[in-house]
Order: sequence, then structure tokens, then C-alpha cells
Amino acid sequence: MKKFLTLASLLVLASLVLTACGGSSASTASDLLGAINERGYILVSTDPNYEPQSFLNTDGKRPSDTKCPSDALTTAEMQGFDVDVAIAIGDALGVETCFATPSWDAITAGSWADKWDVSVGSMTVTTARQEVLDFSVPYYYTPAVIAVAADSGIASVADLSGQAVCAGAATTYEAWLNNDMEGLGLPAASIYAEVPADMTVVPLETDQECAQSIAAGRTDFVAYVTSETVVDANIAAGMPVVKLDGAVFSEDLAASFDKSSSLDSASLRAKVDEIFTAMHSDGRLSDLSNKWFGMDITTAPN
Repeated sequence: MKKFLTLASLLVLASLVLTACGGSSASTASDLLGAINERGYILVSTDPNYEPQSFLNTDGKRPSDTKCPSDALTTAEMQGFDVDVAIAIGDALGVETCFATPSWDAITAGSWADKWDVSVGSMTVTTARQEVLDFSVPYYYTPAVIAVAADSGIASVADLSGQAVCAGAATTYEAWLNNDMEGLGLPAASIYAEVPADMTVVPLETDQECAQSIAAGRTDFVAYVTSETVVDANIAAGMPVVKLDGAVFSEDLAASFDKSSSLDSASLRAKVDEIFTAMHSDGRLSDLSNKWFGMDITTAPN
């Protein structure tokens, strides 16, 4: 590879970088919602490996007339509950929905540098995340559960004492395993189980990779913590795992917005709140939940 670029090449690269960002320095809009309306698309970050919430559609083909940046995915290339929720946001705004797929820890850390506009990725609202992110009203609620390798002989949460357990890095599941209740940032009433003693935590990039690693024969951990919806999908897909009885905590899932966005996101957040409230009221969120999860988990637990 040549070490030097011509001025023309540098200008082309700079243009591509700006195009890939959720916000554009060329925008004349005074806020993020205005910039989205100007460019005709909303760039949503989500996980491409989190079935059934969000995952790649291997049969989907990128349309030739898309407004999505070249390094973003289109609605034809993604599928899942979160994807459909994101599409509903774009439809309500009258713009195309596009998807960015950064790492989870990059999303939860904030300071997105305008690379995407909003995260619709089943993010739990926590006190720690609220320091760097703003949140919409919740669009659904999930219990966090533990799944174990089917041949592990483990029958209860207590049996995990002294064992190695996997979780996605920078997730609420990792925080719970580390007994980091401050990092978990949930009200005490939402936490149902104590962390077993002397466990070793094995973090992977996403909690879905924990299940996939067990299925591939990895043996340095015997269990993983994730959303019950993910475990149910893993079992339905034939992965050699079983779900332990009882949730360990419950989560309120919401869209998130970067507090350090260069354009004010308050009007976009208010609009997403309005969209989610309408979707709760008219049953569209319930319909999507039943479609992807086989049950309605869009009502707050008592």
C-alpha cells in the first residue's frame, strides 16, 4: 500500500467520512431532527448478531436507490424486533431507516462523534448510562435469565458458584455477574437474585456469542446471562443449552441518544417518545413483540 495520498484522494476520503456520519457539517439544520429530515434518512445503531432483536438478513439485497451511506446497512439487509421498531421510527418521520453496527461498548460509552443518530438496540436504562446518554420512554421490557450448557449438570443459579459464566462486554449482564450493583444501575425491586459466589466472568463482544461459543464446543465457561428472548431463540434454533428457572433481574429497554451530539437531539427524542407512545396505544409494539418473541413483553412488569 502506498503511504502517501494525493490531495484529491484525501478530499474524497473526507467526503466519505462525512457521508457516513449521522450528522453532517454541511447541514443547515439547527437540531438533529432537522438534519435527519434534510438528508432523508435516519442512521440507527443496532447489533447485527442479536437474534431475534436484530440480525442480518442474508437473503436481503441492498436497493440501488437507497439514501443510506455506503458503510451502513439498509432495511433489506437487517431484520428483527429492534429493526422493525427502528423502521417504524423512520416511517413516522418520513425518512429512510439505515443501520450502523458499532460495538456495544462504543454505543454505551457515549461520545458517538455524530457517527449515528440514535441507538435502537434493546438498551437497558441504567443510572450509569444516563450520565452520557439520554433515553426515550421504554418500548419493551425483558427478564434477564441464565442459560447453561445442556450437558453441564447445573440445575439452579446456586449451582453456578465457583463456575465460569459468559456475558456480553459492557452489558447489564456483565455488571450483574461482577456484582456491580452501581454499574447495573437498576432499582432494587428489579433485581431478583444474588450473584453466586466465586464465579469467573468471561466477557465476549456480545452475549449472543456466548451461546454460539457453547454450540461450537467451547468449554471454558458453562453458562451465560442474557435476555430471556435471546435464550428462547437459542433453544428454538437447536443450540445445546437449557434455561434455568427464574429471572435474575428485569430491564426497561429504550432508544438512546448521545448527550454530546453536536446537534441538539431533544426534538428527536421527543418525537421518538411520541412514536413509541402511539405504538404502545395502538398495539403495533404488541404485534411486533408477538411476531418476534411469540409473546407480548411491551407492558411494564408489576
